[in-house]
This record gives sequence, C-alpha cells and structure tokens, in this order.
Amino acid sequence: MAEKNYYEILGVSKNATADELKSAYRKLAMQYHPDRCVGKSDAEKKNAEEKFKEISHAYDVLSDPQKRSTYDQFGSEDGPQPGAGGGGFGGFGMDFDDIINSFFGGSGFGGGGRRSSRTDAPQRGQDIVIGIQITFEEAAFGVTKKVNVRRVENCPTCGGTGAKAGGMKTCPNCHGSGVVTQTQRTPFGQFQSTAACPHCKGKGKIVSEPCPTCNGQGRGEKTREVTITVPAGIDNGQRITYPNEGHAGRNGGDNGGLIVEVSVKPHKYFKRNGADIMVEYPISIVDAALGTTLVVPTLTKDEELRIPEGTQNGTMFKLKGKGLKKLRSKSDYGDLYVKVIVEVPKSVNREQKDLLSKLGKSFDRKQFPKIKEFKDKL
Repeated sequence: MAEKNYYEILGVSKNATADELKSAYRKLAMQYHPDRCVGKSDAEKKNAEEKFKEISHAYDVLSDPQKRSTYDQFGSEDGPQPGAGGGGFGGFGMDFDDIINSFFGGSGFGGGGRRSSRTDAPQRGQDIVIGIQITFEEAAFGVTKKVNVRRVENCPTCGGTGAKAGGMKTCPNCHGSGVVTQTQRTPFGQFQSTAACPHCKGKGKIVSEPCPTCNGQGRGEKTREVTITVPAGIDNGQRITYPNEGHAGRNGGDNGGLIVEVSVKPHKYFKRNGADIMVEYPISIVDAALGTTLVVPTLTKDEELRIPEGTQNGTMFKLKGKGLKKLRSKSDYGDLYVKVIVEVPKSVNREQKDLLSKLGKSFDRKQFPKIKEFKDKL
C-alpha cells in the first residue's frame, strides 16, 4: 500500500484538514463497509472488502501527523526507500508529487496519482437562449406561445452511441481503459503519464457496426415546437427557463435548458414601473380650476376619477390595485397612477381675452400662493 496515493484514495487535497480527512473517510467507509454488501455477488463483496481495507489504511496514515509528514516527504509512511536518498529527493525533503507535477504536468509517479483521461463520463448538454416579443397586455395577463427550437438530439435508435445494438466493441488499443500509459526514464527514476486513447478518444469502446438510422453519427439537429407559458406580470428583459429542452447531453448526461428572454413592447399610453403603471391625463385649465370627473382607462375597464377644484399641473392620483399582477403572486396587484397635465390654450380670441382679463383682475394674490411666495422671495 505504500505506493498508493492516499490523498486520491480518500478524494481529498494534499492540504486537507483533519476534519476533512475524517469526513471523507466516514463517507467512503459507509459506502464500502462489508455490512453493506448483503445480497451482492461474491466478486462485489471481495472488491468492497479490498476497497474498505485500502480506505482504512489511507486514513490511518494521513490521520497520524507523524506518519503523514513522513508520507508527504518520502511517498511512504515507512520512510525513504532504497535508492531514494537519505532525506527525500536529493536529501532536501522535497515532495515527489510536486517534482513530478513540474516535469510532467501532474501525470503521476510509479502508477500513483494518475488522473483519468476517459471521456465517456456523462456530460450535460448546452443551453439554448432564444428571445420572444409580447405586447404590454400579454405581459399583464400572461400568454401561451409556440416557438420552433432547433436543437441537437441523440439518435432515438442508438441513444447517441452511433452503433446499432451489439455494435460496440472494446478498443483494441487501450483494452477498454480509455487511456494509454507512457513510461519515461529519468535520472530521478521511472515515471508514467497517462492520456486519452487516440483510437477511441478516451471512451474505451469503438463502433464496429454503425447505427442504420443515424449512419453512426449518434446525434443530429432537429426542429421541435415548444410551448412557452409566459406568466402574468412578467417584465421586459426577464427570462423563463425550461429544463431539459436544450441540446442533448452526451453519454447519458442530462439535456441542457431552454432559456427564453422576454421583450415587452411599449404601450401607447401606459408607462410601467414594476407592477405599477402610470398614465398622463391632460385636462383644461378650466377643469383644473373648477374640478371635474375623468373617465380613466385601466387594463380591464374604464374607471371614474374625481379631480378636485384647484388641481395643479403634475398632480398624481392613485387607483389602488389597478396595476399589473405581481409576478409569483396569486392575488396581489400594483397600482395605477394618473398624472394630471394642465393644458393652457395656445391661442384665444378677442372675447376670450377680455373675459380672461376681467377674470385675472378678480383674483386675489392669495389664490396663487406659489406666485406670491416667489415674488416675496424676489
């Protein structure tokens, strides 16, 4: 066991703390403990037993500070091996793995510390991002739309392998391991490095008989119709994600997601701020002075709004609950704000001028507090 890489056996880094070592050991020990092998075959029981012994020994060494220090320095808890020098590498106590990493990019030493180069692990498919445009009303009340999405899919016959049933065989180059090993002799000893097998591209298997449906390709592009449900209250620029509607994964991996970015068209007179909406409503100077009742459009029906006499330009009135539905809320709505814009006539005839002149003379300065305040400041 001295040649094993104890850190890799426990699945921890070389800087792992005592608590991290203990946690990793407990997790693996529970997985491979002989008591967990009830109902399994003799081969599985034997493999679990060997694995449990290996895990226990690795933890025994790394959990003991003295043994761990010796192991880190010499690659063995027993100290320097014959031919290795009296004090680690070159007598300076250097870490063999660090030296190997600097020469061979972390390929391992003497069979220890190897990293798998196989490429047959499950891989999630890529996401697809599309955009849709909806009207202001559709954003307010929600809408369902159908869109065509072009995506990569696995062949339904071979499931993406590219081979017909029984048409896969073990790679003769790597004998199913997916990796090839190269041995190099150096002044420091014999070193081994591993890389993905170029023949099977790290999968360990090759196609001997191609799938007749996809001609061995395994994957291809198809256009699918997807139903998009836009919830009421969605805002411009927000996204909706549909899992599993993106490109197909590889080697049994999950499909990617479909991400829909929503663009909302501006309304002809409503302006939006979250769930609240605002409309500018022009009224005459006469209605502002005498007061009036407005018929205000909302998202559902017209509402009456009483404007009191003496209303100033820019005054805001609120119609509670007449805004947009709040996203992710069942019954909560925003408000509708009505901003009054007082309009002054651009031109008047002679009779209107006379009337306005008489009207102006009839007013007291106190009836125009802002004008009075400004003049007083001057």
